[in-house]
Amino acid sequence: MTEAILLVGGKGTRLRPLTVNTPKPMVPAAGVPFLTHQLARARAAGVEHIVLATSYLAEVFEPHFGDGSDLGLSLEYVTEEEPLGTGGAIRNVASRLHSGPDEPVLIFNGDILTGLDIQGLVSTHSSSGADVSLHLTRVEDPRAFGLVPTDATGRVTAFLEKPQTPEEIVTDQINAGAYVFKRSVIDSIPTGRPVSVERETFPELLSAGAHLQGMVDSTYWLDLGTPQAFVRGSADLVLGRAPSPAVPGRCGDRLVLPSARVAPDAKLTGGTVVGADAVVGEGARVTGSVLLAGAVVEPGALITDSLIGAGARIGARTVVSGAVIGDGARVGPDNELREGVRVWCDTTLPAGAVRFSSDQ
Repeated sequence: MTEAILLVGGKGTRLRPLTVNTPKPMVPAAGVPFLTHQLARARAAGVEHIVLATSYLAEVFEPHFGDGSDLGLSLEYVTEEEPLGTGGAIRNVASRLHSGPDEPVLIFNGDILTGLDIQGLVSTHSSSGADVSLHLTRVEDPRAFGLVPTDATGRVTAFLEKPQTPEEIVTDQINAGAYVFKRSVIDSIPTGRPVSVERETFPELLSAGAHLQGMVDSTYWLDLGTPQAFVRGSADLVLGRAPSPAVPGRCGDRLVLPSARVAPDAKLTGGTVVGADAVVGEGARVTGSVLLAGAVVEPGALITDSLIGAGARIGARTVVSGAVIGDGARVGPDNELREGVRVWCDTTLPAGAVRFSSDQ
């Protein structure tokens, strides 16, 4: 198996305002665009050719990654003119694949941070003779996910949408967003319209008697779709809890990119990342947070579990906890922004303007 499709077309609505100017897979996690970690892990598993299915802000991917040679990959880019859903996006790039009808193609989503044994999933696919193989993971509370029960051999028996009652929770296995498709199955997906693999393709294949195989891999797995999850995922990469060969430095309590400036008495902990040309002033405390390129944290500020956008400035003594500050925003001194607060790009908050928390 030498090729893959990477689905990177989502708008990243839940991550706004960070995704106003940047598509979600390109938001930096642990010092590099999140997509870099996925590409590096795929290459380490033996993948050589990857087609990126792009849509939202599609123009930013190719200038950054080019033909993929810097990563040891061959990359191609296909842009959807209209959103096509997961299945439609997969079908839309099929013409760029080199695999024969019975050969496997890896497919994964551009917002999942995982320690998945990619080679193990491909081996499961080959040994079981499946038409499609799915990475499954177990979660404590599966109510927010689609359930995927399997029989004793790992063969998928049903796809159950988000359960609402205890009786509906028949398994703790969920679809973890990585698949191996037999190439001929990709070619059978309808063209020219939106298609969901989760709601349409997989249930229809199952009804038609196709062999869908599940492989439970309960290593690290996290959907980075929310600000809280994205911050956690970045920190886990820095701390070494989530595996990636692309972290630009040694794992530890913090990651400071070479061009950043951090005051000697500032304290950075919990997997904090300080991006290129960012500045952390005297006495500031930053815990488990991401400061993007050119962000400034003024003296005495306290930043916890937050995302600070590119070029944003946090004023002296300001407290930011569990918040998202958009690119270019200016938060004046002596503010207090707590759980759930989002400050839009280029917004200016005067000194002492906000002293309350928000669940918005």
